[in-house]
Amino acid sequence: MQGWITISKMAPSLFLLDSALVVLGLYILRQYLINKNRHPVPPGPRGLPFVGNVLDMPTSYEWLTISEWTKRWGDIIHVNVLGKHFVFLHSAEDAVALLDKRSTNYSDRPTLIMAGELVGWAPVLGLTQYNDRFRESRRFFSRIIGTKSALRPFHELIETETHKFLRRLIYTPENVHDHIRKTASGIIMKITYGYSVSEGKDPYVDMVDKAMENFSVTTTPGAFLVDVLPILRYVPSWVPGANFQKLAAAWRAEAVEMSETPFAMVKQQMREGTALPSYTKNLLETETLTPEKEDNIKWSAASMYGGGADTTVSAIYGFFLAMTMYPEINQKAKEEIDRVVGKDRLPTFADRENLPYVEAVVNEVLRLSTVVPLGIPHRASQDDIYKGYFIPKDTIVIANIWALLRDPETYPDPLVFNPDRYLSPNPDRNPRDFIFGFGRRICPGLNLADTSVFFACAKVLATFDISKAVENGVIVEPSGEYTAGTISHPKEFKCSIKPRTAKASSLILAEFEQ
Repeated sequence: MQGWITISKMAPSLFLLDSALVVLGLYILRQYLINKNRHPVPPGPRGLPFVGNVLDMPTSYEWLTISEWTKRWGDIIHVNVLGKHFVFLHSAEDAVALLDKRSTNYSDRPTLIMAGELVGWAPVLGLTQYNDRFRESRRFFSRIIGTKSALRPFHELIETETHKFLRRLIYTPENVHDHIRKTASGIIMKITYGYSVSEGKDPYVDMVDKAMENFSVTTTPGAFLVDVLPILRYVPSWVPGANFQKLAAAWRAEAVEMSETPFAMVKQQMREGTALPSYTKNLLETETLTPEKEDNIKWSAASMYGGGADTTVSAIYGFFLAMTMYPEINQKAKEEIDRVVGKDRLPTFADRENLPYVEAVVNEVLRLSTVVPLGIPHRASQDDIYKGYFIPKDTIVIANIWALLRDPETYPDPLVFNPDRYLSPNPDRNPRDFIFGFGRRICPGLNLADTSVFFACAKVLATFDISKAVENGVIVEPSGEYTAGTISHPKEFKCSIKPRTAKASSLILAEFEQ
């Protein structure tokens, strides 16, 4: 018995040793096969034997470190982490050439062990492999919100929720970030599940906040060793250094709750005959249901809410930051609205085409408030040659969106907040070409996100003065800093938000009462 106990205690260590030897052998074989190719992999930092660039890979604000690498190795950078190949793209030309024009080879996603398998995010649309399930989810989205015409029935809803947002700003402007989150959630929850977000604390909003924060952490490239050394997923949580297993278990429960709870609510309401029109209800009523299809509907709904709400919040909060930091641009945008819309009503959807400067301001916010700095990784389905470089099969290909939007070749004086760059006879490229992804993986909710963000910004400009906060006679300068993670938000900052006039306040309250 004593001997059995000793051997059983040794078993995990022996298992890990054997696993490490297998991984090492596969690494050496893979490197041998790659090195036989007459085309080199792209340049990048020189790694160590066997482990490659495991010590070079940043685990926070990755886009900043990787952008610095371009000064030495150029716009296409390769790193090898324990045998797993990464290629980072830093120019619009390269991102479009590979991810758009060669999308047949780059539409798949890498398998994220931590986020996908251990936490359970694998079924969300953004992480789904390029397969029949993915194509079915895209079809669902296209039917409901995939085009501007499909989105038109939701214009009244967007107006209503935006008016609620303006009203909240009148009473508690200091809670602007919470108000933005509630508004974004209100729009998407109503579309997705027919659910109206409550004015106070809302359980669904809080639930998704927690889940999406964890999603942002777990999908960050390089954040968890198990993603580059998948064998570690079999290590039990009690082994020293396996705390990621405990995190995964807790976060998995939150991911399941986020997908299951509102979906079950809609199904219960449908049985009772009380369900309101929604994305989920529409699909459950019109599709020929199988267990697999119902599961796909459930997770596509969670994808719409989880992905859309958090990114929209970041973009609108970034707008408030920009208007605080650049008062002259803020003023110029308000003057255009006053000239086109007047002061006796609020902007409508019909006004958008007549507000080119406001459109340009939103463009510049989207460029410099880069919501998803590294996008979502793509995977090479087959070996490829590009610009004389060899990109091995299964390479994880990442477009550094943050860098693309600051490339001086595409955006002269890239660090200057300049909406006029989009209004010249030869305008700079619209950042929407990059921020919503590439090729067959482009965000299916882009029209909803674009409409929600623009409309919120235009309404705020028409009704509120945004300026730097003053405390004890001292102007408080925003830091302009952003959080790390897959989805990046402006760090909390102070600003002054006041109705422009008594007339503006009355318009907001009158619209709300109607």
